[in-house]
Amino acid sequence: MSNRTLTMIKPDAMKKGHAGAILDKIIKAGFRIVAIKQLKLTTEKAGEFYDVHRARPFFGELVEFMSSGVIIAAILEKENAVPDFRKLIGATDPAKAEEGTIRKLFASSLGENAIHGSDSDENAKIEGDFFFSALEKF
Repeated sequence: MSNRTLTMIKPDAMKKGHAGAILDKIIKAGFRIVAIKQLKLTTEKAGEFYDVHRARPFFGELVEFMSSGVIIAAILEKENAVPDFRKLIGATDPAKAEEGTIRKLFASSLGENAIHGSDSDENAKIEGDFFFSALEKF
């Protein structure tokens, strides 16, 4: 089991000015930021990142949304990082997310759900390597 996970604060949360509050919740939950950057994904890069969903009906909408504005990508470290972070961010649908979770507090819909969190240790490594070189991870 890895102790790292990847997160992205998505364009909707960035546009609404929630990045600072979200990062504060992450740090207060005991996660250490190993790498962090602000960037804007091109449609090509967003499509590459979400390629696993290419056959799904929401793929085009997801790529368009994720390339619509600035994001923050970060690698986080903590024991049991993936499951603990998934619990912190809450259900993908904010209406179904538990009180106090990031999505319950900051997401507005299933499509604009404020934050990404890796769903497995394997994907956390792949996703972290997508955004960060070895020189950028501390």
